[in-house]
Amino acid sequence: MTADAGIAIQISALDKWYGTFQVLKNIRLDVAARERIVVCGPSGSGKSTLIRCINLLEEHQSGHIAVNGIPLDHSVKNIDAIRRDVGMVFQHFNLFPHLTVKENCALPQILSRGTPRKEAEERAMSVLAKVRIPEQAAKFPGQLSGGQQQRVAIARALCMTPKIMLFDEPTSALDPEMVKEVLDTMVALADDGMTMIVVTHEMGFARKVADRIVFMDGGEIVEIGKPDVFFDAPAQVRTQNFLRNIMP
Repeated sequence: MTADAGIAIQISALDKWYGTFQVLKNIRLDVAARERIVVCGPSGSGKSTLIRCINLLEEHQSGHIAVNGIPLDHSVKNIDAIRRDVGMVFQHFNLFPHLTVKENCALPQILSRGTPRKEAEERAMSVLAKVRIPEQAAKFPGQLSGGQQQRVAIARALCMTPKIMLFDEPTSALDPEMVKEVLDTMVALADDGMTMIVVTHEMGFARKVADRIVFMDGGEIVEIGKPDVFFDAPAQVRTQNFLRNIMP
């Protein structure tokens, strides 16, 4: 399976089970290079599982995924190539508490890419400046706010120079006053042209940033649309009910 020109991610006929429970059902989605996709839906709808399948944090049982034309299969070479292209940010920050912010960003480059320490630390500082926290470089994660820690997690992923970023509800573990600083960082990434898939309940972010919104329910993609159509004239009853419940 190879990608069409300009397609960053191809997902076709994707199915996944946990035992006898089917969590993903016949998922079909193409994501263009530089496209920003927001995935939303009720809890348990399969959103996080879907994006975790893209870099094999979860293994699907049937169907196909290709990233930048590389099929995601059992080839170690292909898996490594895809993971080099795909960065991921989780709900929880997963930072090393005994390392400084700069070390958290530099060490993955040194260990997985063989980057010389000086070069890795210089890139770490450059990316920390990009996410607007270079002054925190010498601190330890426990000395930072939740929003700052999540920005460090984003910086750590960006230090690996990914072509695609996946975000799995990156603000759900944050206090409300810290959400904006993380969303602002993600907006800046989107403005720079990063290909992004974001699982989130932040509908203001979705309306502002997304090129398309994917609504999932019951393990299925129920509806895909541009933000104005999705919010103002959703076609499916399940989408209408979801928006009615979450929108003020």
